[in-house]
Amino acid sequence: MRTPDEVTRPWSSRTLRVNNERVLLERLRASGAASRAELSRVTGISKPTVSAALGNLEQAGLVRETGEMAVTAGRGRSAVLYEVNPTAGYVVGIDIGRSRIRVALADLEGSICGRREVRNLVDGAAGPESIVATATQLAREVVAEAGLDWSHVVHTVVGTPGVFDPASNEVRYAGSLPGWGRSGVVDSLRRELGTELSVHNDANLAALGEYVFGAGQGCPLLVFLMVGTGIGAGIVVDGKLFAGANGAAGEVGYLPFAGGGPVSAQEPQDPYSVRGMLDAATGGSAVTALASAAGMTAAGSPKDVFDAARAGDRAALDVVRMEGRRLAHAVAAIAAMLDPALVILGGGVGDNADLLLDPIYESLAELTPLRPTIAPSSLGGDAVLIGAIATALGTARELVFEGRL
Repeated sequence: MRTPDEVTRPWSSRTLRVNNERVLLERLRASGAASRAELSRVTGISKPTVSAALGNLEQAGLVRETGEMAVTAGRGRSAVLYEVNPTAGYVVGIDIGRSRIRVALADLEGSICGRREVRNLVDGAAGPESIVATATQLAREVVAEAGLDWSHVVHTVVGTPGVFDPASNEVRYAGSLPGWGRSGVVDSLRRELGTELSVHNDANLAALGEYVFGAGQGCPLLVFLMVGTGIGAGIVVDGKLFAGANGAAGEVGYLPFAGGGPVSAQEPQDPYSVRGMLDAATGGSAVTALASAAGMTAAGSPKDVFDAARAGDRAALDVVRMEGRRLAHAVAAIAAMLDPALVILGGGVGDNADLLLDPIYESLAELTPLRPTIAPSSLGGDAVLIGAIATALGTARELVFEGRL
């Protein structure tokens, strides 16, 4: 009969081996190519153990030799350098917005291998079936154009307006995408693109994208304020998304807005399609409505309004100031509740920070003594897509590591 120590030793040995391999893999990912001796020195793992672990990782396809280190003459053989193998798996990010659908493919090191972008049919008025079909087709085309089979995709992340509810497997509060909250939409995505697929709020993904690759790198508490068709916010605390108890943290579109009045549901049978007061008062349709009221008959889109403002049109400048004052209410509420170190302004409307920041700051001075730093998005229209890739990478790397070993 084996002693308790003998029973646990095989498990402990395997655990130690896997932990060593994980440490070496993450070190290579963080610092780049390195020799066995370098890895031993920086990790404290013995050279023989490093050699054995690298052998296992190389056999599993997770690392690869990338050349030799130059050595001083007379000092023996050159040291072999190892690096993470970026082709061990791939991820797909999908950004589904009211006006556009964007897709990107990346390897496990985050290098973009391909991307596509199309207009969402009828400016987002297409039904959910059409949106699913378009997103699926784009994703498969991007993968095929990179010379890969879909089986190489380890994880797919979809960013959309609203909040994904894992209990019902439905997206709630996506009022800008009619029908998107219907039962079966997420199931359709998974049937077409595989079960290794997750759905996230677009503002959350944009916030994470800015934290990892953009204007919020290293920021301890940042908020991404996304203003496009509607308004929403993503919150990142110490590098992690804060979604709240039910995933609805950052749904600032439901903040009350003086004079906004009640907003009726776009689809009465779906309570989650009700549009909030601040959402209706600050989104793209509000900008064009303000422009129409100011006599700008040629302003068919928010872009037309902001372009006219940059050209010095007085009516357009007045509209921009009004939009900035309304956005200041969202920033004031965010500042009071979260005290962020940084608010990043983005989205189709928010990307006009060069015009909006001054009126926002002016209104904040009247509304509150709490005035966080506000900065423009550095990722622009790609913020959600890059956040989707960053999120997918975190899951895919772990899946590949566990699957290969």
